[in-house]
Amino acid sequence: MSLTRRNFVLGTSAIAGAAIIGAPRHARAAAEPLRIGWLAALTGPSSAPGIGFDRGVKFAADTLNAAGGVKGRKVEIITRDTQGDPTKAVNATQEMINSQKVHAIWGPTNSGESLAVTPIMARAGIPNIHPCVVDTLIDTKKFPNAFRIAPSNGQWDDAVRGYCLKVLKVKKIAIIGDTTGYGVTAVKACVANFKRDGADVVYSNNIDATQTDMTPDMTRARNAGAEVIVIWSVSTGMEARLFNTRAEMNWDVNFAGHPSMASGEIRGLLAKPQNWDKVYAVGYRSCSYGADGKLPARSQEFVDKVQGKVNLEDTLFWWVTAGYDAVNMVAKAVQEGAGSSKDIIAYWNTLHPYPGYFGDYTYTPEEHNGYPTADVVMSAANSAKHGTFLLAPGYV
Repeated sequence: MSLTRRNFVLGTSAIAGAAIIGAPRHARAAAEPLRIGWLAALTGPSSAPGIGFDRGVKFAADTLNAAGGVKGRKVEIITRDTQGDPTKAVNATQEMINSQKVHAIWGPTNSGESLAVTPIMARAGIPNIHPCVVDTLIDTKKFPNAFRIAPSNGQWDDAVRGYCLKVLKVKKIAIIGDTTGYGVTAVKACVANFKRDGADVVYSNNIDATQTDMTPDMTRARNAGAEVIVIWSVSTGMEARLFNTRAEMNWDVNFAGHPSMASGEIRGLLAKPQNWDKVYAVGYRSCSYGADGKLPARSQEFVDKVQGKVNLEDTLFWWVTAGYDAVNMVAKAVQEGAGSSKDIIAYWNTLHPYPGYFGDYTYTPEEHNGYPTADVVMSAANSAKHGTFLLAPGYV
């Protein structure tokens, strides 16, 4: 409701009276900020996605507030840097729920953290939207409050496996992940799925993302006859060291796997630019440009919108757009009348679909995996332009 100076003067005594007997709950809610918790790994070895998501989060909040907020309510982002540490994520989640009284939580960005905090948010009934890919994080019976904005790891794994077997036409696979909860889970599932489809997994291991020398693992993979190295890690430092080691070994082997292998951070970590050749990362049609250099119309709209305001050159377009979409999905629920956490969850359950910049998300009470499988593709990791990529060879 807009408030003129005259209305304010005339209403002073009424407001004072309401304060004495306690203002109506809906009036207090309308006046308070819309508080969105943001569990972000902004520092540490797993920080690349968090930094990209954070740019989208800030841009979304700034844009909403510049337009007057949500029904007159300022959007307030309560950010806590979890550093990729599940213990820090647990502490931050409890603070957001108990002290900050947030209305919804976006994040964490790391599946290991999300495994630790998802049950906490479920018990509190806090609407949670996250980009974490471990399949078990979405369960509408156990976690009716949790919604996934990105594909599941199963969708990623299907895209990588299909590309390796059907496009690259390789049969001997090496699979490497980091030692986070995500990395361990992803490698285990990937090994099982490749074997199920008849491939020979000649080497697999989980290594510490801070390990400086990748030669032992790469040597074992080569000696085992690997024709492709599949990587499951968000650590760009670890990935760059693997790419550099491949070059030092004069080994012409393909890499395929996690989207972070295409992060702009990697460019500054490479011994030579060509060390990024023959690296294929999970990507999305909304974040892919064609042979004519053009993006889908909605994606180009976002690039134009953030021009000069958000740096897309050293991050991934999907990280930024997913952060932007997540904040706007909370705001849209409130704009449409959601007055409680339960109402926000109920609203998200009706999205068929929600037209975001990263994708069109569809949710029902029985399905909280919202990203369309058909839009998960593979990208040439070194082809970045505004955080978007050329489709990997073999795609139309």
